[in-house]
Amino acid sequence: MQAKLSAIAFSVAAAFAVAGCGQKEEPKAAAPAAPAGKPEVVVKLGHVAPMTGPQAHLGKDNENGAVLAVEELNAKGMEIGGAKVKFELINEDDAADPKQGAIVAQKLVDAKVNGVIGHLNSGTTIPASKLYSDAGIPQISGSATNPKYTQQGFKTAFRVMANDVQQGKILGEFAVKQGVKTVAIVDDRTAYGQGLADEFRKAAEASGLKVVATEYTNDKATDFKAILTKIKSTKAELVFYGGMDAQGGPMAKQMKELGIKAKFLGGDGVCTPEFMKLGGEAAEGNFCSLPGMPLEKLAKGPAFKDMFTKKFNAEIQLYAPYVYDAVMVMADSMKRADSVDPAKFLAAVGQTKYDGVTALIEFDEFGDLKGGAISM
Repeated sequence: MQAKLSAIAFSVAAAFAVAGCGQKEEPKAAAPAAPAGKPEVVVKLGHVAPMTGPQAHLGKDNENGAVLAVEELNAKGMEIGGAKVKFELINEDDAADPKQGAIVAQKLVDAKVNGVIGHLNSGTTIPASKLYSDAGIPQISGSATNPKYTQQGFKTAFRVMANDVQQGKILGEFAVKQGVKTVAIVDDRTAYGQGLADEFRKAAEASGLKVVATEYTNDKATDFKAILTKIKSTKAELVFYGGMDAQGGPMAKQMKELGIKAKFLGGDGVCTPEFMKLGGEAAEGNFCSLPGMPLEKLAKGPAFKDMFTKKFNAEIQLYAPYVYDAVMVMADSMKRADSVDPAKFLAAVGQTKYDGVTALIEFDEFGDLKGGAISM
């Protein structure tokens, strides 16, 4: 699983390629008509991701995954608690901002949604999770990896991918296996970026790697030459970045422009075709991790990719398959509990054993995915 980014470009791009931010959505497939006399219940699922700002391409990708799942459920026509159910997706934009995340979370609580899919970022997911917990609304994220999300003791919080403790350990061990002895660490100060960088540092130092520089940026920055100049003076053999592709791509490019010979290593936030696009030639020969497996290596992956690209006329960016699975797990829990009432089907979420696109999904006592895979 240890391959250079350039070498896995075909693998990753095949499974996680760029999703257009401005892609028009086709009309949702109509659910089969309810039999005469059979009541119909509308199940409202909230979905939250950044639909504006530097991460809008990832937000759109998440939304597309949720849309695909909802349309598939409605086309099948599910019956729960003696009534035909129709799933309705309520999309909200948190702009990857924690304050906005709390605002839209309260909006979904007030709308009395049956469940929430998201948020995308750990920085918005964590504060929002308190609101959903207080309201008793199940929340399943397909992309928030910071350990704190599921360590708060909220029975409503779940995630369908590996967390940053697992990912940071693999990244740290991988760095050592590359034969480097010194590393510079940069993070964007978000819950995701800082959390992943902290876990990487623990694993790297435990494996004997020396951290020679620690620098910070933010998730809106585009110019990194000042901090990279400092890093260049340390002669670090590796630069680890905790953050997303909108910053990671330009950072890799500016490293090359400054003549920095160090390799670039990042987590899932930079393991996207957008990183390769923004980094250009500088993206070649660098490394990233995925909290999961490439789609083509999964039994249901190729069929999902084909279904997604035909529906949206766009390739998958990154998290869409996980968001799709999150919706399906929520619906499966309702079906097993024979209720769409959050108070009644919440327990069923924790008892999930669902054969999804991304994994056989089961949760531990904290709401984390059991046996989450990490690939380089």
